[in-house]
Amino acid sequence: MLEQLKKINSKQFIGIMESLSDPIRINILELMMGGEICVCDIVKVTGLSQSKISYHIKILKDSGLISDRQEGRWVYYKLDLEVLSDIKNWMGNLIQSSSSKRSCE
Repeated sequence: MLEQLKKINSKQFIGIMESLSDPIRINILELMMGGEICVCDIVKVTGLSQSKISYHIKILKDSGLISDRQEGRWVYYKLDLEVLSDIKNWMGNLIQSSSSKRSCE
């Protein structure tokens, strides 16, 4: 199944799944559903420290789930839609292949 991911290798896919295993990172991703966001805004919404948010942002960025851009002294983070689309396609293939019946003949 992992071979069906054209742009994500198995190591990256495992990293993505591991990065999704933390509620703080899930919360950060949900905040990014509204578009770009900076760490200071995430701190305001979550009440967590800047260093804790930065730690989780690094994990999300390293896994490929988010990307960033710098504008002056501010860094803005957003969801990487291409990676999310690849994951969605893989999940769709997993569901589709699971529904096919095979015989032991």
